[in-house]
Amino acid sequence: QVQLVESGGDLVQSGGSLTLSCEASGKIFSIKEMGWYRQAPGNQRDFVAHISEINTTDFIASVKGRFLISRDDAKKRVYLKMNNLKPEDTAVYYCYMHILRFRDDYDLRYWGQGTRVTVSA
Repeated sequence: QVQLVESGGDLVQSGGSLTLSCEASGKIFSIKEMGWYRQAPGNQRDFVAHISEINTTDFIASVKGRFLISRDDAKKRVYLKMNNLKPEDTAVYYCYMHILRFRDDYDLRYWGQGTRVTVSA
């Protein structure tokens, strides 16, 4: 019943910017951690960024200073603002959220289906 849908992926030139969005729907009581992974051609799915319940953030070194993660709990959304994009950022980006379906539920990780970002040289 819970689903996450990403949007915002596109083809952009090196140095450009994109903002990805992910919205959750379905039976949701509360959302804990939110974050993003990405999978480039020939690579495994790698962690990119996450934002905690206390609004602390973490990023992989290669995107620090360029990417920003934020959340809107009222809209059940997580965003990834990407600036100064590089060709090596090309990947399918997947959002995830740790979601409780009801009070006193344990949180489960839910994944979106991914949105493709292509950065040309």
